[in-house]
Amino acid sequence: MAKVVYEKRDRIGYVTLNRPEALNALDDELNDALWDAWADFNADDSVDVAIVTGAGKAFCSGADLKTFLPKWEHATMLDARKNAARGIGGGITRGQHRITKPIIAAVNGFAIGGGFELALACDIRIASEKAKFGVFEVRQGLHQGDGGIVRLVAIAGVGTALDLTLTGREVSAEEAYRLGLVNEVVPHGELLPTAERWARMILANGQQAIRSAKETILEVIGRPLDDALRLETVNGYSSVGDFREVAERLQQFFGKSR
Repeated sequence: MAKVVYEKRDRIGYVTLNRPEALNALDDELNDALWDAWADFNADDSVDVAIVTGAGKAFCSGADLKTFLPKWEHATMLDARKNAARGIGGGITRGQHRITKPIIAAVNGFAIGGGFELALACDIRIASEKAKFGVFEVRQGLHQGDGGIVRLVAIAGVGTALDLTLTGREVSAEEAYRLGLVNEVVPHGELLPTAERWARMILANGQQAIRSAKETILEVIGRPLDDALRLETVNGYSSVGDFREVAERLQQFFGKSR
């Protein structure tokens, strides 16, 4: 059975972690399959948005500790250095994190440990009312190493990052929404249709502009104000690949406004 199911429909790439018997824990085989899926999504011009979710009752329960911990028990600094080029979740936490096409997480259940890091690496997060989040690594004497701290600080602020990381407590979908960690919470049966609705909102826009905007947002993080403003200006005014699309969209807009 494939550990990742990757399908393409109507310009949307559907990526499903398919290891439900292990709560979609990330072992090497699943990580490698995710890496291939993200690389294909990035290269395929027929898809513009991805939706990632999990099979069964979990989105992703993080790294498979049965196979993950033994690898690092006797690791060297060189091993850590090599690992820096390729994070978990198939690389969207680190390694393929510069994909400029939008990625939506449809969080169907537990997103804990590295699974929380995977969700945070997505651009939009839609949560089922059954979803649960948590920095559970600290319960095992570890802490985030695949973008979890960086993205928690960027998305929800230092206070929330300290709260969740130092306590390792479980966070409900509703609290995650209040903390700004997810964009919307919906009944479980409406999760995928809601994620698709968000995808269609994105698809209704100019895709070159969307990709340039995502790239720009990632690039301005941490830059001095003048540098960030300059980068936004250059990217914004150079993002038009074909002005005919802009002209057609403007014609439609002005036609509707009459």
